[in-house]
Amino acid sequence: MSVTPREKFLDIFPSLVDELKSILVNYGMPAEAIQWYERSLQHNTPGGKLNRGLSVVDTYTILKGHSSVDELSAEEYKKLAILGWCIELLQAYFLVADDIMDQSITRRGQPCWYKVAGVGDIAINDAFMLEAAIYSLLKSHFKQDSYYVDLIELFHEVTLQTELGQLLDLITAPEDSVDLNKFSLDKHSFIVIFKTAYYSFYLPVALAMYVAGIHDEKDLKQAQDVLIPLGEYFQIQDDYLDCFGTPEQIGKIGTDIQDNKCSWLINKALEIVTPEQRKVLDENYGKKNAKSEAIVKKIYNDIELESYYKDYEENIAKKIQSKIELVDESRGFKKDVLTAFFKKVYKRSK
Repeated sequence: MSVTPREKFLDIFPSLVDELKSILVNYGMPAEAIQWYERSLQHNTPGGKLNRGLSVVDTYTILKGHSSVDELSAEEYKKLAILGWCIELLQAYFLVADDIMDQSITRRGQPCWYKVAGVGDIAINDAFMLEAAIYSLLKSHFKQDSYYVDLIELFHEVTLQTELGQLLDLITAPEDSVDLNKFSLDKHSFIVIFKTAYYSFYLPVALAMYVAGIHDEKDLKQAQDVLIPLGEYFQIQDDYLDCFGTPEQIGKIGTDIQDNKCSWLINKALEIVTPEQRKVLDENYGKKNAKSEAIVKKIYNDIELESYYKDYEENIAKKIQSKIELVDESRGFKKDVLTAFFKKVYKRSK
């Protein structure tokens, strides 16, 4: 029976947990601390969709001209999967910290790590340890490679970019203090590009490029010039689906309006509404009740916000496709990498 790409990727994780635990063993940490670390790794890292991690493997496969991941050697696959798991560890680090900041209750269908009995504020240190695991794995598996420093610098840079996006999000739209005067489409753009696009779209591709030996600045820029606007489009699409999508489509019930999210919809609405409608939005946006949420949604419908999104989507899709068509493949980069990402995003709202 053949294994799915996700199952194959997951098969690598236990050996990485063992490797990370052995670091603690070598430091002489007591058994209870090692068990704690393992629990944190298992609870926080492998439970998501794993799209970012899998994208590293998929991108490398395309760059090397293979028709399937199965054509990679076991050694090649393991190196790429380790980089994929490094992104998943980065994601885990962000989510453990985010959940504490947002006082969230559940994550991926289970209690947030800080909400698990006996964890509490220890989760802050656990988040730091999830991040540190990235650099332990990079050192043990990539130190001999010519691109080792590139990997480290890329992870550091993307981590900072994500944290800058989170900072602007937190000071623009705190859940308990609604001030729509702080909102703007420019701020929204910065937040989603820095908080989501760099680590979710550019990072997996850049990592695969380094392993494939494609590291010319022109090629990294070609990738970034498509993947960053594509990441922004992905998040704007997410904002749209949170309000107008079905729970089946998005896998949850949308909460952006009640949570005072600085979403594309509210920012676009603020550009369109009459002074009277703006007053209603000020009075109801970010309120924790279904009645206020319904009032906000009525205004969204009154101003035909959905049609503004459809126009945006049509325009951005054309722009991104035009950029992909102009990609120079002479140094080994392949536009098929970007087309694969575009297709995944574009089909979500269809």
